Amino acid sequence: MEFQVASTRFELHRDGHIAFIDYRLHDGIVDLIHTEVPEQLRGGGVGSELVRSALDWIRDNGYRARVGCPFVAAYIQRHPEYADLAVQRH
Repeated sequence: MEFQVASTRFELHRDGHIAFIDYRLHDGIVDLIHTEVPEQLRGGGVGSELVRSALDWIRDNGYRARVGCPFVAAYIQRHPEYADLAVQRH
Protein backbone atom coordinates (compact mmCIF):
# COMPACT_ATOMS: atom_id res chain seq x y z
CA MET A 1 0.00 0.00 0.00
CA GLU A 2 1.18 3.47 -0.79
CA PHE A 3 -0.04 6.50 1.19
CA GLN A 4 -0.01 9.85 -0.62
CA VAL A 5 -1.05 13.36 0.30
CA ALA A 6 -2.65 15.29 -2.57
CA SER A 7 -3.85 18.90 -2.44
CA THR A 8 -7.41 17.99 -1.44
CA ARG A 9 -7.28 14.38 -0.31
CA PHE A 10 -5.29 11.68 1.40
CA GLU A 11 -4.94 8.57 -0.76
CA LEU A 12 -4.05 4.94 -0.18
CA HIS A 13 -3.25 2.97 -3.34
CA ARG A 14 -3.66 -0.79 -3.35
CA ASP A 15 -4.21 -3.41 -6.05
CA GLY A 16 -5.00 -0.77 -8.69
CA HIS A 17 -7.63 0.95 -6.52
CA ILE A 18 -7.55 4.19 -4.52
CA ALA A 19 -9.14 4.73 -1.12
CA PHE A 20 -9.26 8.37 -0.10
CA ILE A 21 -10.28 10.99 2.45
CA ASP A 22 -11.35 14.37 1.09
CA TYR A 23 -10.04 17.26 3.19
CA ARG A 24 -9.58 21.01 3.33
CA LEU A 25 -6.69 22.70 5.14
CA HIS A 26 -7.27 26.15 6.62
CA ASP A 27 -5.53 27.98 9.46
CA GLY A 28 -3.80 24.86 10.78
CA ILE A 29 -7.00 22.79 10.80
CA VAL A 30 -7.47 19.82 8.49
CA ASP A 31 -11.20 19.44 7.87
CA LEU A 32 -11.76 15.70 7.20
CA ILE A 33 -14.86 15.66 5.02
CA HIS A 34 -15.47 12.25 3.47
CA THR A 35 -13.84 8.82 3.31
CA GLU A 36 -14.28 6.51 0.34
CA VAL A 37 -13.00 2.93 0.11
CA PRO A 38 -13.68 1.05 -3.14
CA GLU A 39 -15.82 -2.03 -2.66
CA GLN A 40 -12.93 -4.25 -3.79
CA LEU A 41 -10.87 -3.06 -0.79
CA ARG A 42 -13.53 -3.12 1.92
CA GLY A 43 -13.27 -5.46 4.87
CA GLY A 44 -9.49 -5.76 4.82
CA GLY A 45 -8.55 -2.84 7.06
CA VAL A 46 -7.71 -0.45 4.23
CA GLY A 47 -10.04 2.25 5.57
CA SER A 48 -8.48 2.05 9.02
CA GLU A 49 -4.97 2.16 7.56
CA LEU A 50 -5.94 5.21 5.52
CA VAL A 51 -7.37 7.05 8.54
CA ARG A 52 -4.39 6.13 10.73
CA SER A 53 -1.96 7.36 8.06
CA ALA A 54 -3.89 10.62 7.60
CA LEU A 55 -4.05 11.28 11.36
CA ASP A 56 -0.34 10.51 11.72
CA TRP A 57 0.40 12.98 8.89
CA ILE A 58 -1.77 15.61 10.61
CA ARG A 59 0.06 15.09 13.91
CA ASP A 60 3.52 15.01 12.30
CA ASN A 61 2.82 18.33 10.57
CA GLY A 62 1.53 20.09 13.68
CA TYR A 63 -2.09 20.40 12.51
CA ARG A 64 -5.39 19.64 14.23
CA ALA A 65 -8.35 17.77 12.71
CA ARG A 66 -11.97 18.83 12.38
CA VAL A 67 -13.85 15.57 11.84
CA GLY A 68 -16.89 15.74 9.60
CA CYS A 69 -16.65 12.17 8.35
CA PRO A 70 -18.47 9.52 10.41
CA PHE A 71 -15.90 6.85 9.47
CA VAL A 72 -13.03 8.97 10.79
CA ALA A 73 -15.04 9.86 13.92
CA ALA A 74 -15.66 6.16 14.63
CA TYR A 75 -11.96 5.40 14.15
CA ILE A 76 -10.96 8.09 16.65
CA GLN A 77 -13.54 6.79 19.11
CA ARG A 78 -11.95 3.32 18.87
CA HIS A 79 -8.41 4.79 19.04
CA PRO A 80 -8.41 7.47 21.75
CA GLU A 81 -4.69 8.10 21.23
CA TYR A 82 -5.83 10.37 18.38
CA ALA A 83 -8.54 12.23 20.34
CA ASP A 84 -6.15 15.10 21.13
CA LEU A 85 -6.04 16.01 17.41
CA ALA A 86 -9.78 16.62 17.12
CA VAL A 87 -11.31 20.08 17.41
CA GLN A 88 -15.02 20.75 17.68
CA ARG A 89 -17.06 21.56 14.59
CA HIS A 90 -18.79 24.94 14.58
